[in-house]
Amino acid sequence: MSGTDTMVLRFGEGKISGILSAVLGLMSLAGVLCFHFPTILTTPALTQRVGVEHLRLLLTVVMAFAFALGLVNFMIGRSRELGLLGMISTTVTQILGGASVQVGAAAPHGLLPLGMDALLLGLLFNALLFIPIEKLFPLRRDQPVFRSEWRVDFSYFAVTNLLASVLMAIVTASGPGLVGWLVVSPIHDWVRSRLPIVQFGMMALVADLAQYWIHRAFHTPRLWPLHAIHHSTRTMDWLAGSRLHLLEVLCTRVSVFLPLYWLGFPQDTLYAYIGFVSIHAVFIHANVGINFGILRYLLATPQFHHWHHTDEPEYADKNFAVHFPVLDLIFGTHHQPRGKWPQSYGVIGEYPPSGMLAQHVHALRRVFSRIHR
Repeated sequence: MSGTDTMVLRFGEGKISGILSAVLGLMSLAGVLCFHFPTILTTPALTQRVGVEHLRLLLTVVMAFAFALGLVNFMIGRSRELGLLGMISTTVTQILGGASVQVGAAAPHGLLPLGMDALLLGLLFNALLFIPIEKLFPLRRDQPVFRSEWRVDFSYFAVTNLLASVLMAIVTASGPGLVGWLVVSPIHDWVRSRLPIVQFGMMALVADLAQYWIHRAFHTPRLWPLHAIHHSTRTMDWLAGSRLHLLEVLCTRVSVFLPLYWLGFPQDTLYAYIGFVSIHAVFIHANVGINFGILRYLLATPQFHHWHHTDEPEYADKNFAVHFPVLDLIFGTHHQPRGKWPQSYGVIGEYPPSGMLAQHVHALRRVFSRIHR
């Protein structure tokens, strides 16, 4: 997770097939382990909603592609280690039961289910959705899928999503103790009596209000070293939004969840919102150049959020909202010129080092040094 990553990959070299084979092979291995150890590795609600048979079919497809791409890597690639890793991982997956694996013995889920199933499904779904969209409607046509520093962002995607599952379990379990004494039953009753679509809209607005102000807080000098990691990517695409300091993830998730819990939104609405934000947060960072017309004032789009990531000093500290640009209009931080996009992205000022571990350590040191001044 550390070190400089400047390798850009292009089709015809055999490296892409090797990487895809290795990633899919390791995903299939992780998937079969989820079947063996569901109470440790999976989130019960997700498995119930997707269905075991659908997950078996998906595992079969992933295994087939992993092995096939490994063979392609062997035929056209000069470096065959990744293709070999993909085929070995797929073979081990089959030895462990493959798609016909029996589900492990049922037992109560622990306090900290790892959420491996959510990570695997999220990665697969987002890749299959956004890579084609970025190729069909690109902002920057010459930007490759495996662009510079993609491995750093891939590491962030994996770790951040696993942490998010653990955080949800912790906050859900501790929510009653933290704000339960503040719960007002009439408020819960009123919220839960609204139509589901109204509940969803209310939840998104409350969450975005919380995210707006915590986001602004991370742009203040003392907390900026943590948030600078998110801005350190110079390339915007579907993976770029995953680059977040884990302490920032913790603060943001707790700040958003507690008011939602206090207001009493039902669990189904919460799951619907989590599904929405998991897609929308990826979308606003994507390499998509569509002009959404008046919709860009109603819902955050790539154009809106790309301006937040520009390294042009005159546009710093703009567009803090995650969902609704109207919040920036109300609080005076909106910038979205019609038909224009930033020319470049990155950090204004001191740049974090390369690599996930180095960035985390550097950010914590900078924050502590500023606090103790």
